[in-house]
Order: sequence, then C-alpha cells, then structure tokens
Amino acid sequence: MLKIEDVKLAIIGLGYVGLPLAVEFGKKRPVVGFDINAQRISALEAGHDTTLEVSDEDLARAEQLSFSTDISSLAACNVFIVTVPTPIDEHRQPDLTPLLKASETIGKVLKRGDIVIYESTVYPGATEEDCVPVLEQFSGLKFNVDFFAGYSPERINPGDKEHRVTTIKKVTSGSTTEVANLVDSLYKQIIVAGTHKASSIKVAEAAKVIENTQRDLNIALINELAIIFNRMGIDTEAVLQAAGTKWNFLPFRPGLVGGHCIGVDPYYLTHKAQAIGYHPEIILAGRRLNDGMGAYVVSQLVKAMLKRRIHVDGARVLVMGLTFKENCPDLRNTKVVDIVKELAEYNISVDVYDPWVSAEEAEHEYNLTPVSEPVVGAYDAIILAVAHNEFRSLGAANIHKLGKAEHVLYDLKYILSAEESDLRL
Repeated sequence: MLKIEDVKLAIIGLGYVGLPLAVEFGKKRPVVGFDINAQRISALEAGHDTTLEVSDEDLARAEQLSFSTDISSLAACNVFIVTVPTPIDEHRQPDLTPLLKASETIGKVLKRGDIVIYESTVYPGATEEDCVPVLEQFSGLKFNVDFFAGYSPERINPGDKEHRVTTIKKVTSGSTTEVANLVDSLYKQIIVAGTHKASSIKVAEAAKVIENTQRDLNIALINELAIIFNRMGIDTEAVLQAAGTKWNFLPFRPGLVGGHCIGVDPYYLTHKAQAIGYHPEIILAGRRLNDGMGAYVVSQLVKAMLKRRIHVDGARVLVMGLTFKENCPDLRNTKVVDIVKELAEYNISVDVYDPWVSAEEAEHEYNLTPVSEPVVGAYDAIILAVAHNEFRSLGAANIHKLGKAEHVLYDLKYILSAEESDLRL
C-alpha cells in the first residue's frame, strides 16, 4: 500500500478547479499539472492564470509545480487527481466525455499500486461504474487489486476570494479503507478547514450533487415568488428583506441560474434517478422554472417597453454582463445568453458589454461579440444582468445616460434601488 511520503502527484485538468488545487499542493510537494490545452499551459508557464482564480504571485509561490501537455510526464506519478469539466449536452444529459478521456489518458500510464482520485461532479456510481472500467481497459490492471480509486468533490466557488480551496471543508473517500485514509491524509496537507471522510465513494458523489441541487431548488422557489409578486405589484426585494428579519429565513435571491454547478448538477442526479426507474418531480420542476427565467425577463422588458410606446421591432438593447456570476470571467453555462437569444426573437438588436470576459472566448462559446464600450444615449432598454463591481461603481445616473431619452432600465441583480430602476426581478 502506497505511503503518504511516497506520493508523486499529478493534477489532470487545470481549469477553475484544478489549478488552485495544483498550486496549493505545489507549495508542499512536487506536482505535475497536466492539461491538453497547450495555450493554457503556455500561459501558466509564463506565470499567469487567465481565469484569475490564482494570482501571479501565488502561482510563483508554487515552486514545486510543473506544467505539461505530454502524457509521458505522468509516467512517474502514482496518484492522479482528475479535475476536468462534467457538462451537460444540448439535451440536458450528462456529458462524461472529458472525464472518460481523462481516464483513458491515465489508464495508459497507470501502474500497480497507483490511486486515481476524481473531483469532477458526477452522479452517484459514476466513478466505479463509468470511469474505473476505462482505467481497467487501458491499463490492463484490475480495480482494487492492482490500482485503487478515490473521490473528493470540488468545492471551488469561482471569483470568491474569501472561500478558497484551502478554507472550505473537503469531503474525501476511497475504494478501500486504507485508500480512504491515504486520500484523507493527502488532502489534509493543504486543507486548513479540515476534511470529512465519507463512508464510500458513492456517498461522497451523492453529497456533492445534492449540494447544488438544494441551492437550485431554493432559488427556483424565490424565482417563482418573484413572478407572483411582480403580478401583484409587490417589490420582491422589499419582501425578502422583511422576511429576512427572521433568524432562520434563508437569504436566497431571484435571478438567472447558470454556471458550471447549480445549473448543471441537478441534471446529473435526475439522469441517474431516471436510469433506476424513478422520475424526480421536484428537482425537474425547479430546473424547468430556472431554465425559463431568461424568457420571463425578456417578456417583462417587452411589456414595459410597449407601455412606454417604445417600438420593440428594431429596438436596440444593452445587456450589461455576460458571465454567469459577478467579478469573474467564467462564461460556462451563462444564462445571460438565454436573454440575448430571446431578445433576438423580437428582432431586437443587442449590445453585450462585459469588461470581465474575453471577446475571443465569447465568440467561440456563444458566437457573440461583446462591445468594447457601450454607446452613450443609444439604447431603448438596458438590462443589468451581472453585478460586476464596475457596474455598481457607475451609479444609476451614469447607467441611465446610456439609454435614449425614453428607455427602460431592468435591474436583475438589485444593483440599484427600486426608485432608480424601472423593473426588478
């Protein structure tokens, strides 16, 4: 059985999850950071993280971290941590392609005694039922005889400078008792918040997938309440502030539910539930509601424009913000795109402005070209879609200046007060 002092570590996938993990381990021990994206590796070797999750200074402090796109660099490693994306496809079904490709890569270099730890969000059972067979196929080795597995779900919150990888409690697990102990000890070397050793890999997988399913359902409830209150002419934020004076009222807010976790993870759980013959009613109802918020926002905006006799066909609208959350460049599964597409259905011309995003990435992912600057006095309507600090600092007067003499300002994120905006969720 491998001992903690003999671990030679590799991190497979250097995105929002993998890089912060690799950097923290790289401050303690030699680590190979592996990614198939050569451009990503070149940037990291030059000392810069384009996701902005890790500062240049922190990256430099990981003195024992090396980067590579070459599979041969993994040959000397004996513990592999997989941190690749697990998205959904156009049919909202789990897409395990990156995970299985990573497993294939590891399988080609896997040796007796090695351990493969997965961090990517999956449905319960995916590690042992989907990934392990690939490892066996490409290595020719037998699971829990020649090699072992672990699962420790990522808990990265992109853009959050307070809750970092080391300060968030880590769930760990392993395919045997001995492996579970080693996996737990390994993470304890960097996780100052401590660890929670789950009783099995499936328990750890299930714990991860329900974390974001719970948040998704809570936000769906608030979104539905916002729709009801809007019809009643009641300010939702005022209601939530009043209700929030009770100690046990949960502080959720309405809005678009995108990103790599909350808008995706529930579909992994519902996929597995349906595979075992159970149709999940509540989870899917929450997903349907949250997935429909983009269309709801546009319908509200169009109604407000018509009430002010603003011609909708051919109108020009500014959407402020494209990322899935504030103060980070992450475009994964952003639901702002739903608003842009829905506006186009009304033959509305849309300018998207977001100082955080890469224009090249927006073009590649969504065929959208953000404007470098909004045009003052040009817009029939303005949608504040993301609460970037840059937008907050503009203030209501400067945001209104971007609109024509007669325009509608829709604040999705409560950046402005009720008096300073025309519409709020």
